[in-house]
Amino acid sequence: MRTALGVSVLAFQLVMIGYARFVPSRYFCWAPYDSQNHYEMEVTVDGKRLDGGEIRQRYRRPQKGINNRAIQHEKDIIMQYERTYGRNENAEVTLRYRTNGGEEQLWRWPPQ
Repeated sequence: MRTALGVSVLAFQLVMIGYARFVPSRYFCWAPYDSQNHYEMEVTVDGKRLDGGEIRQRYRRPQKGINNRAIQHEKDIIMQYERTYGRNENAEVTLRYRTNGGEEQLWRWPPQ
């Protein structure tokens, strides 16, 4: 029984590592901290632009900073909040980021 449980746990880990290689979030990867993302977000709610403190309070993330996990984690936090608590607030989010010093990229919520 213990052997079967141990083999099952290891098999699950192997499957999830393989899965993580093909998705942007990389939650189940053995090395999820393999990128450096400098980001900054701008948020407007019902036409009012939020300052850094309001953004931190809304998403529990700083307005700008460095994230050493996949940038998808920042996007997931924003999407989760806007699909639940903020779904009726007409928020518009612009996330600018650079991964590993590369070219600046832009992501927006809601998707356009």
